[in-house]
Amino acid sequence: MSNNDIVQKLWNLCDVLRDDGINYSDYVAELVLLLFIKMEYENAQSGVLSKHKLPEGARWTDLTEKSGLNLLNHYRATLLSLSQSTDPLIAAIYADAQTSLKEPRHLEQLVKSLDGIDWFSAKRDGLGDLYEGLLQKNASETKSGAGQYFTPRPLIDSIIHLTKPQHGETIQDPAAGTAGFLIAADAYIKSHTDNLYNLNARQQTFQRNKAFLGMELVSSTRRLALMNCMLHGMEGDDEGVVHIGNTLGNAGASLPKADIILSNPPFGTAKGGGGPTRDDLTYATGNKQLAFLQHIVRHLKDGGRAAIVLPDNVLFEAGVGADIRRDLMNKCNLHTILRLPTGIFYAQGVKTNVLFFTKVGQAATESTKEVWVYDLRANAPRFGKRTPLTREYFAEFEGAYGEAADGTSTRVDQGDSGRFRSFSREWIKAREDSLDIAWLRDESADEAGELPDPGVLAQEAMAELGGAIAELEAILSELGEEASR
Repeated sequence: MSNNDIVQKLWNLCDVLRDDGINYSDYVAELVLLLFIKMEYENAQSGVLSKHKLPEGARWTDLTEKSGLNLLNHYRATLLSLSQSTDPLIAAIYADAQTSLKEPRHLEQLVKSLDGIDWFSAKRDGLGDLYEGLLQKNASETKSGAGQYFTPRPLIDSIIHLTKPQHGETIQDPAAGTAGFLIAADAYIKSHTDNLYNLNARQQTFQRNKAFLGMELVSSTRRLALMNCMLHGMEGDDEGVVHIGNTLGNAGASLPKADIILSNPPFGTAKGGGGPTRDDLTYATGNKQLAFLQHIVRHLKDGGRAAIVLPDNVLFEAGVGADIRRDLMNKCNLHTILRLPTGIFYAQGVKTNVLFFTKVGQAATESTKEVWVYDLRANAPRFGKRTPLTREYFAEFEGAYGEAADGTSTRVDQGDSGRFRSFSREWIKAREDSLDIAWLRDESADEAGELPDPGVLAQEAMAELGGAIAELEAILSELGEEASR
């Protein structure tokens, strides 16, 4: 069986959960509580883990030998005991975990189904990759809304290939989601160090415990991330690889500086008091992406490199948006922008880009001399279930980007009819520092002869209006006044 086959089998178990009244959006959250116990057992049995991470009484065999109400009661007690574990990582993974299952026969059916899967085939490709596949499957089901936490793996792999993380470097994701960027960076380093065996003991310890750090605001998503990291052999510190906290609050201000920052910050503007509360950012803004961008610039070491997924409004928003872009191009060499196709994220109406830059210095000025823009959006296929996004789609961009991780490879401007062009800093200044740069005519849109879906248009309008409102509220706040509702 392939991992895809096993993922589909696991996904089919959601029918059992549905029969117990569990909401569609909670399918995976419920399934992984049980699945992780099984995967931990398989990894310990096969030697991937040096020893069991879960204590006696809370292991897979303790579930398989029980049935009926005894099984359900034992499982509930197991979740509670794991949430109170003396192992801080296990306690973090199972913090506030509880099952919504009410029927003992449904739990028994899940246990038997998981026990009947061909785990030998799964272990051949790695249980971590199997788990990642389940998260991706969940993200692809737009009703679940999980896509806002899951960046498509082909895009992540392309970004990792270009930024080239090295052992000994610290790598951070301040909006970690399910930890896709961190896990892909770890896999890249392992593939270039014979699974870390080429490193000495001190270097191996650094890679497992100190190299990677993420922060996630949503506790249930952090649980998925911690499980994901552990199944990939990434342990982190006492709090795990991914810490719980608000990057745009005090927790984010205390994050250390990093050699590499890779991230896909959440879309939208802050609502209900959830805006940035930090006082160390240069420009006050209610736009979360602009605040994350400032955090990333501030927390990148001099000489460090970053690749960040950001929506179009960050590239063209006036006022404080222009100030933040100007600050970015002063302190960093913003060498490349990749315009992504629409529809590859959960928020279908959001048009996105990847910004690649290298930090020159916090006090530096005029660090960006030119910006290279690759347009992968114009005349792109409509990605979805019928046309899945694959790594091959990024091949031409990777070739044009070049081998240098900091974007200093010799590049060729492909002209008005090509996808890759260079724009001088002076040209960008004349456009009031707008980086929303497009030159190719989208013939596929012309041929369609129709407007985008009304829902897409509405989301785009809301994103732009939300950004404008947030900026006006920031101005009123500076004047000591409150916005009327």
